[in-house]
Amino acid sequence: MNQLDSYDRKILRVLGDEGRISWRDLASRIGLSFTPTLRRVRKLEDEGIIRGYTAVFDENRLLGTMGVFITVTLERQIKDALTTFEHSVASMPEVIGGYQTSGSSDYLIHAMVRDLSHYQQLLDYLTTVPGVARIQSNFAIKTFIRRSAAFAGDGTA
Repeated sequence: MNQLDSYDRKILRVLGDEGRISWRDLASRIGLSFTPTLRRVRKLEDEGIIRGYTAVFDENRLLGTMGVFITVTLERQIKDALTTFEHSVASMPEVIGGYQTSGSSDYLIHAMVRDLSHYQQLLDYLTTVPGVARIQSNFAIKTFIRRSAAFAGDGTA
C-alpha cells in the first residue's frame, strides 16, 4: 500500500465529503498552496487511489425509503450459476450494492424499496433466478453512518 502523508489523507477526506470542491478551496482547506495541492491530487489519481468522482443520489427519493439487505445462497457455486445470478441482480434498479461473500451465504444484496409490496415484487423476481436455493432478508432500521469511501482517516483509532 502506498504511504500517505497527512496532506494526502486530508485531500482524501475532503474529496470524499465534497467531490466538487474547487482546487483552490481544497488547497485552502488542507493548508497547502494551489500548485502542490493539484500535484498531490494528480499523483493520487495516477496511482489509482482516486479512481474517479461521482454524484451521490438520494436513494429514498429515487427508489424508496426502506433499505433491505438480502443474503442469497445458490444451489451450486459454479461459474455459470454465479454469472447468471450476478447479471440477473445487476439488472434490478432497486439494487444499490451487491457483494459475493464468504460464509453461510454466497451473496449480500443491498436494495431500496418503497414498501413491503415493492419488496415482495423484488423477492418474487429473485425466486425466479436459476440456481437460487435460499433467500433471507433483513430490513435496515436506520443508517447511523455512511461514508463515500473506505478511507476514513489515517487508520488510527
